Amino acid sequence: MFVRVSVVVPAYDAAATLGDCLRALANQTLARTNYEVIVVDDGSRDATPAIATDRGVRLIRRENGGPAAARNSGWRAAGAEWVAFTDADCLPARAWLVELLRAVDAAPANGAAALGAAGRTVGYDSKTPAARFVDLSGGLDAERHLSHPRFPFAPSGNLMYSRSALAAVGGFDERYRTYEACDLHQRLRERADGPFFYVPRAVVLHKHRTTWAAYWRQQYGYGAGYGRFMLDRARDVPWSIGDEARAWRELFGTGIGSLRPGDPNRRLLERGNFVKRLAQRSAFATTYWNPAERAR
Repeated sequence: MFVRVSVVVPAYDAAATLGDCLRALANQTLARTNYEVIVVDDGSRDATPAIATDRGVRLIRRENGGPAAARNSGWRAAGAEWVAFTDADCLPARAWLVELLRAVDAAPANGAAALGAAGRTVGYDSKTPAARFVDLSGGLDAERHLSHPRFPFAPSGNLMYSRSALAAVGGFDERYRTYEACDLHQRLRERADGPFFYVPRAVVLHKHRTTWAAYWRQQYGYGAGYGRFMLDRARDVPWSIGDEARAWRELFGTGIGSLRPGDPNRRLLERGNFVKRLAQRSAFATTYWNPAERAR
C-alpha cells in the first residue's frame, strides 16, 4: 500500500471530541489507501484510546508528555513521506488532505523540495462570546501568522511537513507545552530551503473554547510557551526589565480602553484582546523571569 500522507492526532482526555474528528478524517476525498491516521494517546484517563480503537486507526499509547511529545511519537511512527497534523477538537473538511498535497506537488521541479503547507482554520459552531472572539480576532488564522516578519508559523491543527524535514531537526522541542509549532517552524526554516505554502482551500473546523475561563487557561498556556520561545532566542531578541514594564503599562492602557461603550463586535474584540493579553503577559513574565526555566 502506497501511503502518501500520515495524519497525526495527539489526544489527551479527548473522548468528547475525538470521535467527530476521526469521522471527518475517514470521509476525506483522498483515496483511503493513500493515507493513514495515527492517534497518539498522551496518557488519557478517559475513553480516548477505546474510541481510537473502535474507529480502526493506528493507536500509539504513551505516558503524558504534552502535545509536542505526542506529535513526535506520531510522526516518528509514520510511514508516509508527508505528515499532516490536526487536533482532537478539529474537523478537517473532506478535501483537506487533497488540497494540502496538491500544493506541495505543485512545487517547481527545478527548485528545492517543498517544506510543507498549512490551511485555513475556522470556528465550528462559535456561539458564545469567547468562541466568537477567536473568530473575530483571527486567533487561528494561519495566513496572518505566516505573514509575521520575523517568526512566521502556522497553528498545529492544520499543518503538514515532509517527514524528512521533521527528522532533520528532531521534530518538536518537547520542553514546550505550547508554542511548539512556532519554535519548530523557525528551526525548519533555518535548515530547509524549500517553499512552504498557505492553502486557503485546505479547511479545518475548530471547536474553540466556549467560556472565558477556558479561554484564559488556554492563553495562559500560550504565554508560558512564548516565554520559553523568547528565552531560547534571548541573544537575538533581548528582553529587559524595562521592556517588561512597558508591556505592562501598554496592557493596562488597553484594559481601560476596553471599557468604552460602542459597537458590540468592537467591544467584544477589545475586551477579548485584554483577556488574551493579560493571560499571556502573566504567564510570559512567570516563565521568562523564572530562574529554573532559564536553566532548562
